[in-house]
Amino acid sequence: MFDTAAAGSASALSIVGIGLAGMCLGLIADALVRRGLPRLAGDASWRAGITTAAATFILSALLAWRFGATAELPAYVLLGIFAVPLARIDIVHHLLPNRLVGPLLGAGFALLGSAALAAGAAGDLIRGAAGSVILFFFYLVLAMTSRNGLGMGDVKLAAPLGLYLGYLGWTQLFYGGALAFVAGGLASAVLIAKNRGNKPQEVAYGPSMLAAGLAVILLLP
Repeated sequence: MFDTAAAGSASALSIVGIGLAGMCLGLIADALVRRGLPRLAGDASWRAGITTAAATFILSALLAWRFGATAELPAYVLLGIFAVPLARIDIVHHLLPNRLVGPLLGAGFALLGSAALAAGAAGDLIRGAAGSVILFFFYLVLAMTSRNGLGMGDVKLAAPLGLYLGYLGWTQLFYGGALAFVAGGLASAVLIAKNRGNKPQEVAYGPSMLAAGLAVILLLP
């Protein structure tokens, strides 16, 4: 007889286990960022460490809940781990360093390629690659033709986000891209209100892009 209570407990334990693994990897990644990009890493206080640990644990656990024991899980946990330092650096320095965005794209292709090969789903990887190109050029056109504060770092970040969203489907790619603009607009409105109506010269869109992408990945089937 199948014990549903035991299965639920095992599932919960695996989610917590993935969350803890993601937290440890997040702390290692944070240490590597501080060593490789000391000018951008920021304060190495215990509060920053706790924030990094909590954020990577929550994201990794949520992604484990979303994907379960699938071949795609490591790729999306990696996205959650990278999202934390990328968002922090962009908020503080208005910069998305190539030394983080590039490896996220490369590792994403490698891990999702392995997952697609294992599942015999080459079409998913092809769609992900197309999504990467589409979102990259969409952001590039916006950055070149509008004055909404998009920078080349945001354009480059669109490539890995397009890969991860496109791998899941065209719907995820569309809503991930659209929701990023909504989140970015809300962030700008909050900053304007905080600055008493004075529009800030720079707005960090990277955190909005990452938050929107992860929200779509977690919530859309």
